[in-house]
Amino acid sequence: MFCQVDMSDLSPEEQWRVEHARMHAKHRGHEAMHAEMVLILIATLVVAQLLLVQWKQRHPRSYNMVTLFQMWVVPLYFTVKLHWWRFLVIWIFFSAVTAFVTFRATRKPLLQTTPRLVYKWFLLIYKISYATGIVGYMAVMFTLFGLNLLFKIKPEDAMDFGISLLFYGLYYGVLERDFAEMCADYMASTIGFYSESGMPTKHLSDSVCAVCGQQIFVDVNEEGIIENTYRLSCNHVFHEFCIRGWCIVGKKQTCPYCKEKVDLKRMFSNPWERPHVMYGQLLDWLRYLVAWQPVIIGLVQGISYILGLE
Repeated sequence: MFCQVDMSDLSPEEQWRVEHARMHAKHRGHEAMHAEMVLILIATLVVAQLLLVQWKQRHPRSYNMVTLFQMWVVPLYFTVKLHWWRFLVIWIFFSAVTAFVTFRATRKPLLQTTPRLVYKWFLLIYKISYATGIVGYMAVMFTLFGLNLLFKIKPEDAMDFGISLLFYGLYYGVLERDFAEMCADYMASTIGFYSESGMPTKHLSDSVCAVCGQQIFVDVNEEGIIENTYRLSCNHVFHEFCIRGWCIVGKKQTCPYCKEKVDLKRMFSNPWERPHVMYGQLLDWLRYLVAWQPVIIGLVQGISYILGLE
């Protein structure tokens, strides 16, 4: 027990020691409780990871849909709670356009212009998010090295700017990849170029792109899209923009017509495009961090509350 001490008679150092001793006395015995909370956290992380892996392997479609929904909704909760209106405006604009594009991708019969619209939108978001993430990362690095002082920018302002851009780039990079894959799956099944068994259910002439359904080689008076073409190892020819959107943005590594494996390395004639695949792998890892980590932390807090741990 502490005797009553007149704090006004003590020096600042003595006052700090008294307060420190009182805090330790108040929280004496909490070490065991903290150890229990750490064990609960570790056990929950391990069990949750095992369950998520099994769910993803056994029911990938439902897992991807639930993960996409959480990726889309969870940041919105914190945005409204913390009054981040700039992010909310961008989120609403992105959601509105993406909802329209997704609606077009799920319609039957599918319009011939829809696949190109889908890939143009998601490839645009892909490029913007990639560039935004790079600029944000560079701003963070410049701040850490003190280069912001050359432009007379406060370190906290420069760091906030870099982290904000990095968050925008990574978050929308994850969202657009998942929405692009969902739209690609819907369009592939709706167009009917191949079935689950791997056999094409519709025959196309060699002059038609299997992704957008438009003519590949056109004359002056013919309707079609004039663009560079790319021939896969299976000898099917596509518009370059279409097949790059199919493989890179939609994470497809099969031919849209016959489902033969596509060698992504052969497509990357420009060495500057190689980091794009690495960037996609980073986004796959961040998907777990953004979508499921808040759920696991909330579950840990719920278990601790039930057990009476503060």
